[in-house]
Amino acid sequence: MLIEARRSLLLLVDLQTRLHAAMTPSSANFLARIALLARAAVALDIPVVVTRQYPRGLGPLVPELAAALPEGLRPLDKMTFSCCADQAIANALDGDRDQIVVAGIETHVCVLQTALDLHARGRHVYVLSDACASRSREDRDQALARMSREGVRLASIESTIFEWLRGATHPRFRDLARDIRDLPRAGSGD
Repeated sequence: MLIEARRSLLLLVDLQTRLHAAMTPSSANFLARIALLARAAVALDIPVVVTRQYPRGLGPLVPELAAALPEGLRPLDKMTFSCCADQAIANALDGDRDQIVVAGIETHVCVLQTALDLHARGRHVYVLSDACASRSREDRDQALARMSREGVRLASIESTIFEWLRGATHPRFRDLARDIRDLPRAGSGD
């Protein structure tokens, strides 16, 4: 099943300064890809939900993400690992958008629990493997494999944006294709 802009909601999980500093990858390339994903969703009128885990201890959103979000979009704070276990976030995820595109940290904790909960609730969940990080590559890879085994779909930032666009005739194609072309590649100094 292709990811469709009209059916999508982007969920950005706990991309916070103190968490990011401990992640693998923890790089400017990783943050540039996350920012592009957020900008693409905003440009294509895809709703964006952003969460923060215990912001007093784990810090604010990474500045690259905060700058890519529309003014006035407020992160939803949580103390639960799964976004679905927090009522305010669960309410924000409810609605007619049945394809939930997920990116964030940590892959093996909050992203995993959220994706599995969303899948159990009948949503079509797409976790973007190049937009997720954990403190260890082993934890990240194990979590991605588990999600895939349990029915969560894996995708990449680039494939998702091109699926949202559907073709070169989309009015936003040129701008987003240029941004993708100029983006540091995953694995090139993550």
